[in-house]
Amino acid sequence: MSGMIVERRRVCHGLAALAGLLLGLFGILLGPASPASAHAALVASDPANGTIVPDAPNKITLNFSESVALLSGKIQVIAPDGSRADQGDPTADGGTVTIPLRSGGGRGTYLVSYRVLSADSHPVGGSLTYSVGAASATPNATVDDVKTDPVVRALIPVGKYLGYAGLVLLVGPTLVLALLWPHRLSRRGPAKLVWTGVGLILGSTLLALWLQAPYSTGSGLFDVRVGDLRDVLGSTFGAVMLVRLGVICATALLLRPFLRGNGTDSKTDLALLGVLGVAALATWPLTGHPTASPVAGVSVVVDAIHLASMAVWLGGLVMLVFFLLRQASPRELGAILPIWSRWAVTAVAALIVAGVVQALIEVSSLDGLFLTTYGQLILAKVGLVALLLVAGFFSRRLVLSKAAEESPTGLRKIVIAELALTAVVLGVTSALVQIAPPRTAEASETATVSTTVTKTLTSPKMALQIDIFPAKVGNNSIHLYAYTPDNKPLTVIEWTATAALPAKGIEPIQVPLLRITDFHAVGDIALPAAGEWTFKITARTSDIDQTTLSTTATIN
Repeated sequence: MSGMIVERRRVCHGLAALAGLLLGLFGILLGPASPASAHAALVASDPANGTIVPDAPNKITLNFSESVALLSGKIQVIAPDGSRADQGDPTADGGTVTIPLRSGGGRGTYLVSYRVLSADSHPVGGSLTYSVGAASATPNATVDDVKTDPVVRALIPVGKYLGYAGLVLLVGPTLVLALLWPHRLSRRGPAKLVWTGVGLILGSTLLALWLQAPYSTGSGLFDVRVGDLRDVLGSTFGAVMLVRLGVICATALLLRPFLRGNGTDSKTDLALLGVLGVAALATWPLTGHPTASPVAGVSVVVDAIHLASMAVWLGGLVMLVFFLLRQASPRELGAILPIWSRWAVTAVAALIVAGVVQALIEVSSLDGLFLTTYGQLILAKVGLVALLLVAGFFSRRLVLSKAAEESPTGLRKIVIAELALTAVVLGVTSALVQIAPPRTAEASETATVSTTVTKTLTSPKMALQIDIFPAKVGNNSIHLYAYTPDNKPLTVIEWTATAALPAKGIEPIQVPLLRITDFHAVGDIALPAAGEWTFKITARTSDIDQTTLSTTATIN
């Protein structure tokens, strides 16, 4: 009797240690966190950010590094006078968003504000400006960036952690019960684990559906409107989550007779449980980074294998430490442990291979691995897995030596250590899914940057805009636009222009110009040296009227 009490105390101590570790991880997840990073990047726009265009465009195009979905009412274009310049609903086609504009926009600076949803369900927000004719003060308006309510930001990784824990408690124990559990032992204890896993998955899925609404819109946890939830349920994220709920509910119906343990497990039911398990596992990568991967099909499959391996391995360890090593006889352990050891080796091998493939896809470079938060967390995860492999090596040696069958206490200690380490691994994984992978940062850094130099020159009779592209040594294109003082196109009969670099003794070079429209001319010139060039433009508007203006521009 006293031995049983001691054994129960040991188990309780083990459970208390794991509970403390889990609470500690939740503390880390709930503690101060950086804003959740968006996982798509704006790589180009038309008009480009900060540029000056001669005429008001009839639309704006935003190009993102990944496919995006629109959020209702989260895109706006503000005119220089503070009014709305956009007209009608924007459209999204893959990574391209088109914003229609009302006609007749006036001169000045326009502000474009956007917040969209990236392919991996993370919001992307920001703003840009462009000017028509000449720059003016930026309109004063609220800009939708990627700010997220701190409570929402903290709860998202916690919800994901609970979902991963639910997978562990559902998949691994069910597999052990189906293929390794001795018929003489009661299934009541493992059944509680399995039902806990089902509850955790259902709870985390419902929490994810709720959190996605304020996460997408940038609102508070309890500021969710019915329309916001409707938008979430109508999105790809919502559809996948509803599929997960349906699959888990169907799984629960099949689990009820199976967990009763009456010895009449149906092979058909077991096969259906296997199919439903695969379907459930597939819903995780379909709402995360893999869907936005350059090779999405490969990433989804690899990520599902990664999750399945983790669930089988860790769930099996839970069954060993809390049930089989306590309740099974030495003879039963002699049959179970070698089989489990082979399972563990296979699961760990699949886990490592799938993890390496996915990391290579997401990280894509050594700098991304060592110099980014995402890469550093990958390295931390690799280190933890290495410790797990060491623990697994010793447990496998113990199994092969047959010592675990006669005295399972040593094996139980090793398995508890493995569980503690894998709990930390789950925490790191939950953090990883909220951090932008290096490939996203690289896409943002390589975004198209305009090098056009734009100058606006004025006189009592006219306003003149000159665009120089690419403003570098070598061939350059020059565009000239003429306006009246009240911002109307001004007809120019004849254009002449020169470029000079006095600091290096380069005399004025004639710029050959071609009149494109009444108020627009274009020319090409080879600029032989870098420096502060002087451009002089003469516009003849009648037989007796002409205006000469000059400006300087830096050529790199």
